[in-house]
Amino acid sequence: MPLDALNAISPIDGRYATRTRVLRPIFSEFGLIKRRVLVEVRWLQWLAGNPDFVAIDAFSESAKTLLDGWVEAFSQRDAEQVKCIETTTNHDVKAVEYFLKQRLQEHPELVGSTEFVHFACTSEDINNLAYALMLRDALEQVVHPDIQGIRTRLLSLCAQHQDTAMLSRTHGQTASPTTLGKEIANVMARLDRQVAQLRAAVLLGKFNGAVGNYNAHVVACPDIDWPRVNRGFVESLGLRFNPYTTQIEPHDYMAELFDVMARINCILIDLCRDLWGYISIGYFRQCVVGGEVGSSTMPHKVNPIDFENAEGNLGLANALFKHLSGKLPCSRWQRDLSDSTVLRSIGTAFAYTSIAWDSCTKGLAKLELVPERLTEDLDRSWEVLAEAIQTIMRKHGLANPYEQLKALTRGQTMNAKTLADFIAGLDLPAAEKTRLAKLTPADYTGLAAHLAKAVVRDA
Repeated sequence: MPLDALNAISPIDGRYATRTRVLRPIFSEFGLIKRRVLVEVRWLQWLAGNPDFVAIDAFSESAKTLLDGWVEAFSQRDAEQVKCIETTTNHDVKAVEYFLKQRLQEHPELVGSTEFVHFACTSEDINNLAYALMLRDALEQVVHPDIQGIRTRLLSLCAQHQDTAMLSRTHGQTASPTTLGKEIANVMARLDRQVAQLRAAVLLGKFNGAVGNYNAHVVACPDIDWPRVNRGFVESLGLRFNPYTTQIEPHDYMAELFDVMARINCILIDLCRDLWGYISIGYFRQCVVGGEVGSSTMPHKVNPIDFENAEGNLGLANALFKHLSGKLPCSRWQRDLSDSTVLRSIGTAFAYTSIAWDSCTKGLAKLELVPERLTEDLDRSWEVLAEAIQTIMRKHGLANPYEQLKALTRGQTMNAKTLADFIAGLDLPAAEKTRLAKLTPADYTGLAAHLAKAVVRDA
């Protein structure tokens, strides 16, 4: 049975194939092989360009162009050739080495450099840099643009509804009012803090041989400053050099990155659940998509499927991110292979994240506020002014203000007249009584609008 979207085991390559295709060139087997080829070629070029490394002549401009072309034009067919070699070597990185050596032998100028492919390298020198480059490309090409898309949607909601009064609910019960914009601002502030940490993430690379000591390098060319040379090479790839490792880069930076991704996803789970609830109580209606069906039997249904889809896939992503961040930094002695198979699932975690973020963005785009529903909810919840009244009573030294309001409001149905009658009987200055008598739940939002506007301004 040929592999296609209908018979793929994973929904990433099945049901959601079109939504994850942007990640395929990065996290697929092809993407990994391509970046291994890149690292091997760049290392060969780096050696040839080092005047202290006299074992290999400097490449001509035409040779450099040829090698650059092998990297830039690396194709599906090239990857298939590497996989064919791997059937014999049973070693994926060695297959890349042999693939490049075969290419070099076809060019007179380059044939003499054949044995300098993979010079003094262990497989992990190639692999750790390839994975770091995969992560860099995913962050730049997919992750940062996608989270910015969500942030843009949230900013629009925040700006549009910064003054829109809304009943709060703590423990699911009526609570001091807020504004819709302020509640969105809370999410934005949380996201922005984590996104700043994501943007500050440092991608590390090691390139120091079999157990991290430059053993092969030094025995071959003892007079070369290999830490300096190899640091320069890693930095030339846009990564930061890690000089202290075993055979593997310890993956601490990956754990830090994945933990940040998990925190972003956790914030979005919180958002999706809240919006689901607001849709449920009628604060939002969802724009109807022509031809879309909400229920197979109830024609009226417009279900919050985007937020439900996002929540489920965010959970899957975080299960993987948490395993990755907990497992990858642990390796027996100088290395074991348990990290190797786990690393191959990095793309899966990012794919579930991408699916979820896409669903979240779609859900946000469908939201349409129902202002009369917010007003109705506020008008039925005069009990929330008990906090305001008892606080003014405290200010003026009246006895037992909390207890008085508790007796008046707890478990009781309140309305404007009930509170007005209570306020009228209080021993308060006339101005305070007048101010309290004019207060409504919709007016009792504190600095919510101001706080929302500050987030919009700062954005």
